[in-house]
Amino acid sequence: MTEVIATNQTILVVGGGISGLTAALEAAETGKQVVLVEKRPYVGGRVTQLYKYFPKLCYPTCGLEINQRRAKMNPNLTIITMAEVTDIQGDAGNYTASVKISPRYVNDNCTGCGDCARAVSSEFDDEYNYGLGKRKGAYLPHRMAHPQRYVIDPAIIGTEEAEKAKAACKANAIDLEMQEETVSFKAGAVVWATGWQPYDANKIQPYGYDRFQNVITNVEFERMADPNGPTGGKILRPSDGEVAKNIAFIQCAGSRDKNHLLHCSRICCMATLKQTHYVQEALGDEGKSTIYYIDIRAIDRFEDFYQTVRENPNVSFIKSKVASITQNNANGNPVLNGVDTEGYHRYANEHDLVVLAVGMQPSVDKASFPVDIVINEEGFIEPATENGGIFAAGCSSDALDVNRAVQQATGAALRAIQVVNRVAGTEG
Repeated sequence: MTEVIATNQTILVVGGGISGLTAALEAAETGKQVVLVEKRPYVGGRVTQLYKYFPKLCYPTCGLEINQRRAKMNPNLTIITMAEVTDIQGDAGNYTASVKISPRYVNDNCTGCGDCARAVSSEFDDEYNYGLGKRKGAYLPHRMAHPQRYVIDPAIIGTEEAEKAKAACKANAIDLEMQEETVSFKAGAVVWATGWQPYDANKIQPYGYDRFQNVITNVEFERMADPNGPTGGKILRPSDGEVAKNIAFIQCAGSRDKNHLLHCSRICCMATLKQTHYVQEALGDEGKSTIYYIDIRAIDRFEDFYQTVRENPNVSFIKSKVASITQNNANGNPVLNGVDTEGYHRYANEHDLVVLAVGMQPSVDKASFPVDIVINEEGFIEPATENGGIFAAGCSSDALDVNRAVQQATGAALRAIQVVNRVAGTEG
């Protein structure tokens, strides 16, 4: 059984992505007791799935390693993975949270050796790589996962595969009898940092994501470009595995659209400009990128990055909202149809691969939210007094890049600290 020691001066952080991890660490390092609840088997969230950050094109692994070390060293922080908050009762300074914990089937004895994975043959779509590759039925989510502990897929429990994994483990770390459990504990304040999810490209019918294999999303392209990703860093067409050299990027795919997401996700323009570097990195001058855009939002410190991309002779810009995508069935190439609004020329441009810059959708479900909360029309949590001691962090509050999400999460931690300080002052 999982035991959580908490009081009404404890801060509960829901979500262990970069925002949740930041809020938890900042609060814990002031001496507050913090419980972080994360539904994935590891912390770090979508940042772990990035190949590089913009605009410096540095690797997220550096910052992740620092935060993971901070988490390991801080006795004030309790991390519960594979867990979800199902209920919150009470009010600011006196909440009781209920948390459902799914079985991992691997205990703290795990050394991360990988013997269990080598023993099994069953494979499943790899969630970490957005289904572009496969993982074993016993797996480590990614190479820098924290906690560095394997997971047994529940689909193999009760089968010979699970027994093979258990027999292979020399550390006696596999417990096939683990059960789902629910724990309840006190908290004085809550930081809600459940992050974001890519907008469902299947809903953008004219772009044919559900019909054409060579139409993918920007998050899938990010994993494809990573040398540690499913294709080893090669930019390959899903239809035939051939190298894609002529790549189209479609901006605002589902964003700023009354039929999809009303808001601008802020990161998409810069993410695409960054991904044109991936094309050059993988293919040199053979790689050609074409960006179809409504307008480019690269303000302040990002302007220089944008200008560098504009000067690249291998990158073209077409000011247009692509009307539709069809397919050349002879070679599987997507064909983009629309009008160039700078010259009002109709086009039907063929490319090897199309990357949809899908928007950032908050992972906040008002219908199942455990307490009444003020949420705006875009699905983000508003900073309203009616929310009591519950504070949104990162992309639960707005569409933010990593830098701004970390800053905003620090602010959310400070507000939560103020609530529990008031509790401490009252009880003192």
